[in-house]
Amino acid sequence: MKAEIITIGDEILIGQIVDTNSAFIAKELNKIGISVYQITSIQDEKKHILTALKEAESRVDIIIVTGGLGPTKDDITKHTICEYFNDTLIQDNSVLAHITELFKNSEHKILTKTNVQQALVPSKAVVLHNQNGTAPGMYFNKGNKDFILLPGVPYEMEALIKNKVIPKLVSTYNTPYIYHKTVITQGVAESVLAEQISEWEDNLPTFIKLAYLPNLGIVKLRLSAVGIDRDEVEKAVTKEIEELLSQIKDIVIGFDEDSPEIAIANLLIEKKQTLAIAESCTGGLIASSITQNEGVSAFFKGAVVTYDTSSKSGILDIDKSIIQEHSVASKAVAKAMVLSVKKKFDVDYAIATTGNTGPTTGNSSSEIGTVYIAIATPEKVLIEEFNFGKNRFKVIQRAKNKALQLLRKEILRSK
Repeated sequence: MKAEIITIGDEILIGQIVDTNSAFIAKELNKIGISVYQITSIQDEKKHILTALKEAESRVDIIIVTGGLGPTKDDITKHTICEYFNDTLIQDNSVLAHITELFKNSEHKILTKTNVQQALVPSKAVVLHNQNGTAPGMYFNKGNKDFILLPGVPYEMEALIKNKVIPKLVSTYNTPYIYHKTVITQGVAESVLAEQISEWEDNLPTFIKLAYLPNLGIVKLRLSAVGIDRDEVEKAVTKEIEELLSQIKDIVIGFDEDSPEIAIANLLIEKKQTLAIAESCTGGLIASSITQNEGVSAFFKGAVVTYDTSSKSGILDIDKSIIQEHSVASKAVAKAMVLSVKKKFDVDYAIATTGNTGPTTGNSSSEIGTVYIAIATPEKVLIEEFNFGKNRFKVIQRAKNKALQLLRKEILRSK
């Protein structure tokens, strides 16, 4: 069973917004055994929509369209759908009553003619009630093909997918079970990892596929399996992961939606230990990534961003002579930063970063891309130098990931 997702809107094509709708829909369809064959983004233009619908109908079983259902003149999807299905618009009184009620309880109060027109739906469509907005979803069947039209507003679309579309598809189709399990590794390059597990990969059952998903020092290994019996599929994947872990357990930091931050949080909470951070070149990114997760107050005591040279001496009390002698981006300054922040917050572990992310060297004598990362543990201080290249964004992201990797390694090593 294959599906195609069509997103309508110039705002996607000009890069004004990111198409998160397709990712959400694809994930939900995959859960019920429907694979997405293609995702297409098109203009809100009649000829383009008609062509996209015709092409999608020729290659997949289910076509899901988002966008173009708004009240303004540039939203032409309903009218175009009527042409495609040789249909006409009729007023749906239940939709009109819902729209009227929404406006009665809103700040605007006035129900315009344009708003009333949103209650017009194609006569051949099954209306999918949109409790979160004024544009209803619509469901068509043409021969053995299903067409589903949804509003483009993400929270409206998501509710319709979960509460209306998925239950209808589940009751209509007998689909296979698709199971994904992701193993997250850190600290080993994709090519090296692939060579290390090549024999294991070659011996995977034919119904289990492996995908490598690398991202700045982190490589995710996603195992995808398809079968009829859910228990058998999951047991087979679990068996293969156990074999994989026997080979690479030392670099595995978690599974599925886990992250380095979550792995560190679990370790520190388990050990009842604490953490503080002093950041320069990473600009607070490490602290931000940690505090995005729940429960971090149990171990995370605080952070300082001493970006400017003067703030390192003013806030962290680093002797100016150390900066003058060694440069602001140096092992000596990284060590002074990590010891200071560890003492100020009275924690078990601390991280410090200082370096040169470019595009100019500024007050640093180091080459662009050079980053010094310091980790303070209850027993010692570790300082390492890296060069993460010339791309500023990648330098910062890779520095963040490497700092977390070093911290995790030290936590595991520490008594």
